Amino acid sequence: MRYLPITRNDVKEMVKLWNQEIGDDFPMREELLIQNSFLDPNVRSEGSLLAMDDQGCLIGFVIAKKYSEPLDVGMNRSIGWIQVLLVRRDQRNQGIGTVLLNRAEKALTQEGASKIFLGKDVWHYFPGIPDGYESVKKWFVSRNYHYDGTEYDLLTETVVDKLPEPDDGARFSLVHGKEDERLLLAFLHRNFPGRWEYEAIKYFERGGDGQEFVILKKNGKVIGFCRINGPFSPQIAQNVYWSPLFSDGQLGGMGPLGIDATERGNGYGSDLVRAGIACLNGRGLKRIVIDWTRLIEFYRKVGARPWKAYATYSKQLNEPLGNVQLP
Repeated sequence: MRYLPITRNDVKEMVKLWNQEIGDDFPMREELLIQNSFLDPNVRSEGSLLAMDDQGCLIGFVIAKKYSEPLDVGMNRSIGWIQVLLVRRDQRNQGIGTVLLNRAEKALTQEGASKIFLGKDVWHYFPGIPDGYESVKKWFVSRNYHYDGTEYDLLTETVVDKLPEPDDGARFSLVHGKEDERLLLAFLHRNFPGRWEYEAIKYFERGGDGQEFVILKKNGKVIGFCRINGPFSPQIAQNVYWSPLFSDGQLGGMGPLGIDATERGNGYGSDLVRAGIACLNGRGLKRIVIDWTRLIEFYRKVGARPWKAYATYSKQLNEPLGNVQLP
């Protein structure tokens, strides 16, 4: 068995292995793997490896990340992430996954990480271990990962004919032009620094024109936002990753969304959800996924129901790495 650095030349074989093992639940595309695991500067090369057998066949791989960009948006730089760890089914229980995990943990430790999450990374695939993968959960628990709760992807097919119109003069619209962009980013910096601000900045840096953001303005100030996604979007967003599961491939995505702390309790949150649905419906998307949330009852108001579930896990890196000797 050989453990080698991951390169762009490995994309096709990585996608093949992914789809062979979990593609029925989470179909991978080359463009998605490249976007999330090769173009993200937070991937740590020392902790991202392939496992190859003696015949040169891909047996498994791991991808480790830690936030390392100079952009200061309040991201926790002591957190590491295991974006994915996958071993071919007929090669499991031979220590291959343990070696890959230990290599990733060691690299993240050396870069200053004190805690690791499974998933939840920037440009992530999952917020945790998908439901139904019980042996995977047990495997990580045996390696000192601790259960932190369950997150859900929700699905709704509710139709909303028009944008809500609050009676206090607040108005919904898409982001139009540089001034709206500035107001949105200022709102996110004030209210939601971290991942949401980071994702919005990267969206505009990569050529986004604003049509993925519904904003709520009041007295010339942005007081709420909702991200919407679909096949029209410049990046493959997390809530439409698995659109190939649907025969027509047509899937809308909604989230994240949030309201200014000083404006909560006025019903704007529900209106934001309906505004996002209305905009997606207006683009011909009737099937919508709301990803990575625990707010099942809140979204049930628009007919959303759990579609996929993920158990979240983390590990403090002052705990032992395990007793497998690293090759």
